Amino acid sequence: MRTGRLLGAGRTADVYELHADEGESGPHCPDGLAAAAGTVAPGGPADRDGADRHTGRGADRSGGRGADGNTGHGADGCTGRDGAWVLRRYRDGRGDAVAEAEVMEYVRSHGYPVPRVRSATRTEMVLERLTGPTMLEAFAAGLIDPAAAGATLARLLHALHAVPPRTHPAFRVLHLDLHPENVVLAPHGPQVIDWNNAEEGPPGLDWGVSAMILAQVAVDEDDPRAHLAHDTLVSLLAQRPDGPAALTEGGLAEARRRRAANPTMSAREVELVGPAEQLIRRIAGPGPTA
Repeated sequence: MRTGRLLGAGRTADVYELHADEGESGPHCPDGLAAAAGTVAPGGPADRDGADRHTGRGADRSGGRGADGNTGHGADGCTGRDGAWVLRRYRDGRGDAVAEAEVMEYVRSHGYPVPRVRSATRTEMVLERLTGPTMLEAFAAGLIDPAAAGATLARLLHALHAVPPRTHPAFRVLHLDLHPENVVLAPHGPQVIDWNNAEEGPPGLDWGVSAMILAQVAVDEDDPRAHLAHDTLVSLLAQRPDGPAALTEGGLAEARRRRAANPTMSAREVELVGPAEQLIRRIAGPGPTA
């Protein structure tokens, strides 16, 4: 197998289309999640970099692909009986694609909408190539409005936190990067991509991170998408749950701490963390966190 053109470039990972070598056919693509066996994904040797790169705050994606680079039209990648595939490759030894793939396959086994994974090593993953725009691209095309976007994000968070825990009974799988550029609006429904930040913990942290990501854009007066982010945040927070799965005080505080400590964010982005938290509290109203 060989890699084709670059489909997307994030701050720590690149995504390439895959092609069969001459004489090969699609069924020779890697078959099944081979992470545990350490199978090398095609494409040769070799993000947990935070969500900001997916909010459009830098020129990190190309060609109308989704935030994971795994969207596109047609089956021009590594094709087989199951469709087209792309290669995601971390740069500079970053990331843990095996752990990321295992989380994706776990939530997918419980019906959660994620791309299929064919194989993974520590630095590479072969995954399903999706068709359709990201939610952020759908905004630009007028295909979705902030109210619907916020409602969709809320449903995806609710559904994820309903997946049975993997280890600790009080914890749930958390995406910790769920926002409009990490949701691909595929023909068969929204698909959640980019799971490199995923871990297990209290659902309130997931709500806090998603809210903080949107709020950082919303409070940036120089960002032309600020009003869209603001209205999406309003819709998201209007549908947050009550009780231990809610946007908690601890979850919001930890989300702020993580965003401020994220080494991939610019100084300007870090400056927006405080105002973003204030905006979340204003929108949520008195007693916004449990």
